[in-house]
Amino acid sequence: MSMPDSSRATQRAVAEAHRTEWAYVLASTARVTQDFDLAEECVQDAYVRALDSWENDGVPDRPGAWLTTVAKRRALDLLRREQHFRSKLPLLVEPSPPEGEAAPGVVLDDRLRLVFICCHPALEREAQIALTLKLVCGMSTGDIAQAFLVSKTTMAARITRAKKKISAARIAYRVPTAEELPARLDAVLDVILLLFTNGHTAPSGNDLVRVDFVERAVGLARMLHLLMPAEREVMGLLALLLVTDARRPTRTGSEGEPVPMEEQDRSVWNRSAIEEGHLLVLRALRGGPPGRFTLQAAISSLHAQAPSVKETDWPQVLALYDKLHGVWPSPVVALNRAVALSQVKGPEEAIKQITMLEREGTLSSYRYLPLAKADILCRLERHGEAAVAYGDALSLAGNEAERHFLEARIKTERDH
Repeated sequence: MSMPDSSRATQRAVAEAHRTEWAYVLASTARVTQDFDLAEECVQDAYVRALDSWENDGVPDRPGAWLTTVAKRRALDLLRREQHFRSKLPLLVEPSPPEGEAAPGVVLDDRLRLVFICCHPALEREAQIALTLKLVCGMSTGDIAQAFLVSKTTMAARITRAKKKISAARIAYRVPTAEELPARLDAVLDVILLLFTNGHTAPSGNDLVRVDFVERAVGLARMLHLLMPAEREVMGLLALLLVTDARRPTRTGSEGEPVPMEEQDRSVWNRSAIEEGHLLVLRALRGGPPGRFTLQAAISSLHAQAPSVKETDWPQVLALYDKLHGVWPSPVVALNRAVALSQVKGPEEAIKQITMLEREGTLSSYRYLPLAKADILCRLERHGEAAVAYGDALSLAGNEAERHFLEARIKTERDH
């Protein structure tokens, strides 16, 4: 028996509300419960109830407000039944100050507030970020695992351990004061960047871009810049997101397939976003040695301002990658540096660097390593090897749009 059209429409509406409203609903509910686990349970229950209620009564004009109201009511009911709640579960957030009486520097936006709360220094750095991406940003455990280049099972265990540590150690979670914000800032910046990255190129699903993740990350970066306007790395992060997202209209073709940068119509790029990002980069570069977010933004800005891939200032890009690798010596940076190296010193030199990264094995589950290798092998006209490398990338890709793109590339290289 086929599903009625009204049921399918309701399911689509609930799924859309989950993508766009989850962070708002959870943040608002957590302020009532003062506990993440309870808030998450109540929010999940609200979404389940929406399936029945919206089917009978229609989708509300403001789905997020409806879900928040239902989740809060459920939370209050549970709190009334559990009078000893606060003695059994860790405190998560302090009672909210009266409207209009927040202290200077306090994080006022619920979503950003919750990100800072999750990035508690008592937790290991990766646990802070993973927990925030899972609970606050609504990312799947599998997608978070890909971001950290570990298995889904490993990441699920890390998130579970983080929750258990909160409960067992009775960590007092509260909104950090203005003086405490800087100590949590770097983890918060990582959370926002990973949220953006997983929206810019979704690791799973049918579409290349998850617009809700991208726009949520840009929104959080803007709010963070308003909160901490003098922080140069905050400027760098916002610039990086603006300049990178400026290419969004040209990154996919008519059927949703990825379009390589050299084939994108740069006249369609968002020039106002590129200019805003460039000015932020210039401000962030003043006042001392740049940090990793500012350096990444500077690289992206050079790409965005170039008339074409060929006319990009590749020597400057390579010099910036050298500096970036100095302050953030990660294998991903080394891979991106190898791509720039191929433009400055030739593809043969870049292949040597990529082969070294392959031998190290740290990027064995990173699909962009074989993809970068394949692209460089194409330039060397080593088409058989390129087809194999594209196949390796295909085996690691979970996004359907990327998979179709890679399948086409494999066919092209085999036909040479």
